[in-house]
Amino acid sequence: MPESIDDHVVRRLRGWPARPDAHTSVPDPETLLAYFDAQLQSRHLDLAIRWLQTKGEAFYTIGSAGHESNAAVALALRPSDPALLHYRSGGFYAARAGQVAGTSAIDDVLNGALASTSDPISGGRHKVFGNAGLNVIPQTSTIGSHLPRAFGLAFALGRAPRSEVVPPWPLDSVVVCSFGDASANHSTAVGALNASAYCAHQGAPLPILYVCEDNGIGISTKSPAGWVERSLTSWPGIEYAVVDGTEPVELLATASRLADRVRSERRPAILHLRTVRFMGHAGSDAEIAYRSQREIEDDYARDPVLATAGVLIDAGVLTAETALARYEDARATVMQRAKALAGARRLDDPELIAEPITARRPRHDLLATPERRQSVFGGRLPEDEGPLSLAQSVNAALKDALAAHPEALVFGEDIGRKGGVYGVTRGLRKAFGATRVFDTLLDEQTILGTALGSALAGFLPIPEIQYLAYLHNAEDQLRGEAATLRFFSNGQYQNGMVVRVAGLAYQKGFGGHFHNDNSVAVLRDIPGLVLAVPSHPANAPQLLRECLALAGEGRVCVYLEPIALYHQRDLQDGDGAWTGTYAPPAAWPAESSAELGRVRTYGEGRDVLMVTFGNGVRLSLRAAAQLAPTIGCTVLDLQWLSPLPHEELLRTAAGFDRVVVVDETRRSGGVSESIVTALVDGGHTGRIVRVTSADSFIPLGPAADHVLLSEGLITEVVRRIVD
Repeated sequence: MPESIDDHVVRRLRGWPARPDAHTSVPDPETLLAYFDAQLQSRHLDLAIRWLQTKGEAFYTIGSAGHESNAAVALALRPSDPALLHYRSGGFYAARAGQVAGTSAIDDVLNGALASTSDPISGGRHKVFGNAGLNVIPQTSTIGSHLPRAFGLAFALGRAPRSEVVPPWPLDSVVVCSFGDASANHSTAVGALNASAYCAHQGAPLPILYVCEDNGIGISTKSPAGWVERSLTSWPGIEYAVVDGTEPVELLATASRLADRVRSERRPAILHLRTVRFMGHAGSDAEIAYRSQREIEDDYARDPVLATAGVLIDAGVLTAETALARYEDARATVMQRAKALAGARRLDDPELIAEPITARRPRHDLLATPERRQSVFGGRLPEDEGPLSLAQSVNAALKDALAAHPEALVFGEDIGRKGGVYGVTRGLRKAFGATRVFDTLLDEQTILGTALGSALAGFLPIPEIQYLAYLHNAEDQLRGEAATLRFFSNGQYQNGMVVRVAGLAYQKGFGGHFHNDNSVAVLRDIPGLVLAVPSHPANAPQLLRECLALAGEGRVCVYLEPIALYHQRDLQDGDGAWTGTYAPPAAWPAESSAELGRVRTYGEGRDVLMVTFGNGVRLSLRAAAQLAPTIGCTVLDLQWLSPLPHEELLRTAAGFDRVVVVDETRRSGGVSESIVTALVDGGHTGRIVRVTSADSFIPLGPAADHVLLSEGLITEVVRRIVD
């Protein structure tokens, strides 16, 4: 087996050759010593956590050994600069903590690895680098999925001076984002770097410093020689610099130069930091299985800790003996704390564990002044316009939201000058300007990343995903990034937003799967995410308002708009029943039927309760009209698909012996499965049946009618349950 890196460092320092003529000067010995101390702290934290793991005390052992040179980046920045860190950025974290009095990186990192409730960022929920007092925003990413958020935060900070928003960081802040060489190949990283180059090309301010910590290997797979440099230098408009972690003086100077350039010019830059990786990918990784002993030990010559020790010794700042003493003192300090913190208290209450993603917070409803509303609506208020379609009512609600919330932003593909594919955002850009209503790149990951970062900076993002099917290639930005932030920061950070998505089926003349997706399963299993589906113009504005209020509490909301109902005006031919009058904002506080957990009901029939949502509401009401002569039906519109309104569902269903769940999503993995489960678990004793769409993608043209839930299927099932 290879000699351990710990033994190697001790042996080298003990046998360090005396070189009396080797003294060279260093420009800033104190900074270099602080850098060395941060490296030592990070190294011994890795060793201590592995020791704790052998005792059954530590649960996360992806370490930073070999990457400690990233401490130079922290020293080049201000502690007020927001940092989104790679999981091997332990040196950075130690150096940042050293810049802020009263903070202990040792306790922070150990408590995280111990899953201790004393962990200052997650409260025992995960081992992440994070601390609100250090402006280190926790990231759980292993594949660069935090880069779109980092881009979004820099984008928002660049726009903040032209807005009424005061971010929680100084306006001249630099966002720093670190990631690995293997992660640089992931679509999230490529998308963020592409978006950064896109902004640089247009001259848009984007103060972000990307740091690629390149150890040449991703778990067990080597990065091809020269590929990372070739890739990172390919982005136009992004300044690039490369430096090796074994050159501490050059690294400190280069990191400072880039940070200062980003801060003063508000343009993105990339620091390509060459590192090595010691002790494998993680504690359970036996790298001898895919690397030879010679390869492992050859990397010891590139140890950044020994490199810094060598420079300090050559400069006469330390001797080999005092460098070794410093190394051993760091070991003793870290191990003392590791032993003291072992046996930490851990979370043991399910409700407490989930509390950050479920807790409600104080709400502040904002209303625009009458004069402001008159201005943005051009003197024609929507409440005076007569019955509106779903698209018109959502448009009016968005205008009211932008008028009332100066921090609100609406953005997405084609939503600006064009006003959206279906006209839902028409007139918003003209009323509020291109800094608040703007088109984005055609990249859903970047759209959501922009929302994630903007929310962190204090904005209220309302991004649009043009079609539900387009969400799926970016869904992890909601699952892995948006929904987890409050969880892994114990509520200290939040990224409340309302993601508008045009979706569901029954669209005529523009069909096929990509414009008629009827699957929402991917959204419904994300803890803490709120999913609302408006069905009628009368309730759509109130549902959107509730989502905006929840976003103000820090919740991540998806507002799924049924495309087929956007311009529908009738329930039956010519009756105008699928339009609604617009309630002015002053009347909204009295409107409680759209609150989270509330349902709406239509009709008073007692024979059958139809439980449905979205397009199913209109289909069910049409079916109920056909059945009315012989069967009396009530239609329940769930409105909220996540979390399901269990209490109101059970309370309403209790008055019926027969329940038909009308679900336009698929039979397998569809919403109806959860509705039936809720009814059964809640003790409903009546008959329950469901009618759904088929387990199929939606084809183009008339074939779609054969796989989608239909009015005829609903009436057939209702008659069957009554007979």
